[in-house]
This record gives sequence, C-alpha cells and structure tokens, in this order.
Amino acid sequence: MNHEEKLKIAVRNTVEVVTLEELSKLLVENPKPKGYIGFEPSGLIHIGWLVWMYKVKDLVDIGVDFYILEATWHAYINDKLGGDLELIRKAARYTRKALEAIGVDIGKIHFVDAEELVSDKEYWSILLKSAKKTSLARVKRALTIMGRTADEAETDFSKLIYPLMQVSDIFYLDLDIALGGLDQRKAHMLARDIAEKIGRKKVVAIHTPIVSGLLGPAKKKPVETSELDEVLSEVKMSKSKPETAIFLHDSPDEIREKIMKAYCPPRTVEFNPIIEINKYLLFQQPGFVLHVERPEQYGGPIDIYSIEELESLYTSGKLHPLDLKKATAEALVKMISDIQRKLFSSSETVKILEELKSAKITR
Repeated sequence: MNHEEKLKIAVRNTVEVVTLEELSKLLVENPKPKGYIGFEPSGLIHIGWLVWMYKVKDLVDIGVDFYILEATWHAYINDKLGGDLELIRKAARYTRKALEAIGVDIGKIHFVDAEELVSDKEYWSILLKSAKKTSLARVKRALTIMGRTADEAETDFSKLIYPLMQVSDIFYLDLDIALGGLDQRKAHMLARDIAEKIGRKKVVAIHTPIVSGLLGPAKKKPVETSELDEVLSEVKMSKSKPETAIFLHDSPDEIREKIMKAYCPPRTVEFNPIIEINKYLLFQQPGFVLHVERPEQYGGPIDIYSIEELESLYTSGKLHPLDLKKATAEALVKMISDIQRKLFSSSETVKILEELKSAKITR
C-alpha cells in the first residue's frame, strides 16, 4: 500500500485532522506510528460508537501500532454505571467483543487499562507537569469532553482532573496519533498546546463525526460555530437517553420502530440522524447500495450508490422522508444483524449484556 492510499484510508469518514500535513509527513517518515483512542466503558453500545470503531480498523489496516485505553477510572470520575468499577470493567470487555465483531483484528491492538497508568508514579509526574503549563480556565473549558459543564466541577473536584488525565494518557503512551470523536477536540488541542512546553511530542489529532440522536436537536435552526460544543453534547446519541439511540442489541423490529419515529425533516441534512446513519455508517460499507422501494406514482424503486447522490435527491425533494426511513431501517437491520451474529455467539458476552441492561445508566 503506497502513501497516498494509506492517507486516503486514514482520513476517510473524518471531520477534521489536526493537521493533515503532519499526518501525511508522519505516514511517510514512520512506517508504524503509535495511535490510540480512549473510551469510557459506560454500558450499552449504540451505533454512534461504530464510527470510531471502524476508524480504529482503518488505522490498524494501514499499519498504525494501535492502543485502546479502557478508561475505567475516567468512567468512575464521570459517574458512569453508578461508579461500580467491576461493572465498568465488564463494560470494557463487552466493547472489546464488539470491536472484534465488526472485524477489528484485536490481536493487533494493545489494550491498556487506566488502572495500569495510574499505578505508575511517572503518570502523575506527567499530569502535574501538564497542570503547571495550563490554567484553570482552560481546564474548565475542556470539561465538555466528558459531557460536563464547569459548574459541575464546583461540587466534585475530580471532574477537573479528568481533562489533564486525558492529556497525560497521550503523553504517557508516547503517541503519534490521537483518535476521537469531534467532542474530544478540546482535550487533543490542550495536549498539543502543552506538549512542547514539557518536551513531549505534539500528537496528530484525528476527529470522527458525531451521529445525531434520533430526536434531533432541540434548537431546530442553523448552529453558530461558538455553539457547536453545546449542540454536540445535546444532540448526540446517548445511552442515558435510550430514545435517542439505536443499540447493537436492538431487535429488527426495535430498529425499524426507532427509525420510523426519528427526526427527519424534508430537504434538510444538518443534524438529520437518518442522513447521518447513511453517511457515516451505511455508505462506509464496501459496495453498499441503498435500495428504496417506492410506488410507481412516486417514482418507483430506486438504487442509490453514494451519499452525494442521496443528499442531492433528498435536498431537492425528490426523495420523501418516509421512503428514506424505510430504506434506511432495512439496510441498518441487515448491518446490525451481521454484527449481532458474531457478537452474541459468546455466552460470556450475552451474560455481560444482561448485566449492563439492568444497570442504572446515569450519563
């Protein structure tokens, strides 16, 4: 695989690379750069997580030496699963199984438990050195990475440690690439800002899109750049709001019902979850074609071969929301059913799923 092919795979289905020039140079100079993503093991997995999971597969496939941080202590700080660390660890195992089910070669992944990091005094040395090179205001602004506001840190000081832990994770693992959803941007930019001040590498940040929740944004009008963090936090799929999400364990009928109830305004693609499911998931599958069944009086059946074609048809009013929903539901049922056959072939995974389904999801 040549450099151009590697770069194309690395950046597909992303919304931002900081910076593209740095990534291109890295892939030329380092045949096996170190990359990572950290995730909070926080319960059930919805389809929004598949975006970063498939990007992990992309990076592993082009030769990135990839680390996945199972951020157990981060999840504890963020009050996930009621702070039950044993259940948080089980959620981490469930996520590993999901990665394997979508085709990630987990034998090539270095899984790191946050407990390994925090048990090393060098980790805390890095954290303190990082803290010396930033301000309280900057750390507070980064709290959106955990879906929190600055006010919430007033009654729980541990929340303020979280952004610096994420920065320290990157430095401690000596990474070249940090992968995350767009909602993780502030942590990655904080790491880039601090890096040179403490003699660390400036990590290349790759940001994947956030899939909107099925109910759409509360604010049904164009969003200003200054409002993006707030809107992303509000609009994204959330396991704590199951009505906004489609989960990997959902049945075909549940998937169809959720899709048919979803926000899908005519001619509008911004924060439209049905368009986004097609753009970020379905059309990312090799050879995918969206088949739309329609009565002859409304144009008859049609096959759509690209997201560009879909968006053009939809914004011009040539494709009705109801027809798009029906087609999307059937395509998503097939995609998730294929994952489920692999994911739930293990009795251990099924057992963990039942425990997670009965757990209290607070965030």
